[in-house]
Amino acid sequence: MQKRIYSVGQINTYIKNVFQGDYLLSGLYMKGEVSNCKYHSSGHIYFSLKDETGAMACVMFKGNRSSGLKFQLQDGQCVIVGGSISVYERDGKYQMYAKDITLDGTGALYEEYERLKAKLYEEGLFEFDIKKPIPKFPKRIGVVTAPTGAAIQDIRNIAKRRNPYVQLILYPAKVQGEGAADTIVKGIQILDSMGVDTIIIGRGGGSIEDLWAFNEESVARAIYAARTPIISGTGHEVDNTIADYAADLRAPTPSAACELAIPDYMGTWNQLEQLRQQMQQIVEQKYKVARMEYQQFQWKLEHNNPMAKLEQQKQYLDDLWERLEQSMKHRLEECKHQLAIMTERLHGCSPTAKLIHGYGYLETKGQPVTSVTQVQAGDMIQITVHDGTIQTQVCERKEVEGSQWV
Repeated sequence: MQKRIYSVGQINTYIKNVFQGDYLLSGLYMKGEVSNCKYHSSGHIYFSLKDETGAMACVMFKGNRSSGLKFQLQDGQCVIVGGSISVYERDGKYQMYAKDITLDGTGALYEEYERLKAKLYEEGLFEFDIKKPIPKFPKRIGVVTAPTGAAIQDIRNIAKRRNPYVQLILYPAKVQGEGAADTIVKGIQILDSMGVDTIIIGRGGGSIEDLWAFNEESVARAIYAARTPIISGTGHEVDNTIADYAADLRAPTPSAACELAIPDYMGTWNQLEQLRQQMQQIVEQKYKVARMEYQQFQWKLEHNNPMAKLEQQKQYLDDLWERLEQSMKHRLEECKHQLAIMTERLHGCSPTAKLIHGYGYLETKGQPVTSVTQVQAGDMIQITVHDGTIQTQVCERKEVEGSQWV
């Protein structure tokens, strides 16, 4: 018997035709958890759908996304996929070709969440321009959260650390379960009427069901209507609620909301104290430098002071005067000594000085008699001696030949 041999492509095509001919596989819905989700650059979405018994590859083509997918597909979501199962001939794999994907269980809440978010966005409740600024230096902070739990304790601890002078006013609200949204709305309205500076609303993390009170439309509208700036700190960093979008400021956690609402007064105080100490050190250093410069200038001023120079000149003048006086005295003494010598010499040469030794000085008619020719017999002659004068008359004149007296 001759064997019939088929190619791989023939077998894959046959199996594909079998799948397509099965009515059950051409229009079915399958539930499972999304994994290995990938948005391809072509616009197609590739993912796996798994449960506790197995997994199946799935693909949603770009053309089906606009009508068959109303949310962002992510790993871990529980979904219901509608479509058909067929074979991808190239790889010989069968996979689910999705045409419609909806969230299962909590997925309904996600759909409601997205619907309400889109609605309020269209109404302008999330507009950035309407956000109220958060006061920089609040005195009273209102808090809408559960009276017990980690959120309020974290807020109290952080507020005490950052600024112990800020007053916290708690409105004990129900943050989970039936009626929670109504208590949150009431808390916002009461604190808003009290005139607090800022309102914090929030709670700790949880599932979408646990956080649903902050996704209620009434809460969003109460935030929008409040005159007081509101900070929403709900859940963990990955959680986003409608209240976060409607609030004036969104914080990833209640603790972060408290840090945004209350400035770090103590930290600022410590920084100011450090700056004060640094400033004091700088001032002291500058003072020392200035004092040294002042002393240098003072020394220069004293050294170059005109009065000091004048005093030095006065002293120098006094020294010169004293030296001049000493010199004058010495010169005067020398002159006196010279005068005495000259006087003695002059006295020795004086005619009157010789009169003591018997000499006399002859005068006639007021003229000295130096020759016998000047007188005649009978002329009157005055003879001056050392102690007086003598009047006498010439009796005889006798001339002497030659110059024996010369």
